[in-house]
Amino acid sequence: MSRSSIRSAYSAYTRVIGGRSNLSSGPVAPRASAFQHFPRSTPIRGDPSHGRQPVILSHTRSTTTSALQDTAPVPPPPANALPAYAPPTTGLLSYLPSAAVPYAELIRLDKPTGTYYLFFPCVFSTLLAAPLTTPITPPLTVLSTSLLFLTGALVMRGAGCTINDLWDRNLDPHVARTRLRPIARSAITPRAAIVFTGAQLLTGLAVLLQLPAACLAYGVPSLLLVATYPLAKRVTHYPQFVLGLTFSWGAIMGFPALGIDLLHNTPMLTAAAALYASNVAWTVLYDMIYAHMDIRDDAAAGIKSIALRHEANTKAVLAGLGVAQVALLGAAGAAVGAGPIFFVGSCGSAALSLATMVWRVRLQSVRDCWWWFQWGCWFTGGGIAAGLAAEYAARYSGWYERAAAGEVDQEEG
Repeated sequence: MSRSSIRSAYSAYTRVIGGRSNLSSGPVAPRASAFQHFPRSTPIRGDPSHGRQPVILSHTRSTTTSALQDTAPVPPPPANALPAYAPPTTGLLSYLPSAAVPYAELIRLDKPTGTYYLFFPCVFSTLLAAPLTTPITPPLTVLSTSLLFLTGALVMRGAGCTINDLWDRNLDPHVARTRLRPIARSAITPRAAIVFTGAQLLTGLAVLLQLPAACLAYGVPSLLLVATYPLAKRVTHYPQFVLGLTFSWGAIMGFPALGIDLLHNTPMLTAAAALYASNVAWTVLYDMIYAHMDIRDDAAAGIKSIALRHEANTKAVLAGLGVAQVALLGAAGAAVGAGPIFFVGSCGSAALSLATMVWRVRLQSVRDCWWWFQWGCWFTGGGIAAGLAAEYAARYSGWYERAAAGEVDQEEG
């Protein structure tokens, strides 16, 4: 075959595949690839704070042909861009001054579910401890103590969110759900967030000082857990366990709040420890479901979670956590001689709600995970609190004593 026929055949081949040979008159255009959807030197994932360098993708392939090196970059398609931040136009935040909105978003004021999860362990311990004092704690004291705990939960949950976002300020921009948080989008500077955290902690201290002095000794150690939880996501696949230790602290606080000395009362200490462990199991359970909403982004950003570690057997882990929670809750009641109202109302409702949630939640659906995370708080937490409240009411009114006396009268008659 002649040299001219070879040249003609090669030119026809390059025209078929859409390129142009440098044997003719121009550079060979690189084939379309996923790399062309990123501008030159676009960081994709990774964060120096994770101890690894970001991965950099370029829109062109490496080549020794100078004509290819001069090829203009292909801009990313704007149609695939995520929506920009828009100020809230509905709900509570829409009524706030514009300068206050980023701080309200920072403490998740418009997403109170986390506050409820922090508050429920405080209510559990208060209601469990109330019938154990001498005399039995009156309802007004139980109510006022619970309101103080609610205020403290709101403040300290906000402080925890602020600390979390400070630690994650280089990670949040890479996760779709968190990229528009105030620090991530630079609406609040890290320095301003630190000052704001200090103000929240002082407010939390003011609330704590309204309780008996012993509560200060029990409450201050929890601050260490509040500060270290965000770090756990970088070093272990079980940060939810650290979150459980943090969010469940209120399961201890109700006892000293009502004047019970845990260190010198073994049954009370046993009950508080079992109730605390029960709430840790509950926290890990619901936050494991929550973690499934970000499981893909977390994997890409290098964030560790129990959802990633047990992605293949999540339902089995959830079931085990539910069994542990109910068993430990029952142990807490048994330690202080709780009656059948507690075991049927609190333990029974918890078992039913947890079994339903574990069975029905669709872990591949972000919407479904959020629904169960949001409403499971009330199904399980509300059921436990209702059972404890009924047990307290029965003991405060003397119902158990009257029922026992009635049985004795019937036996004697």
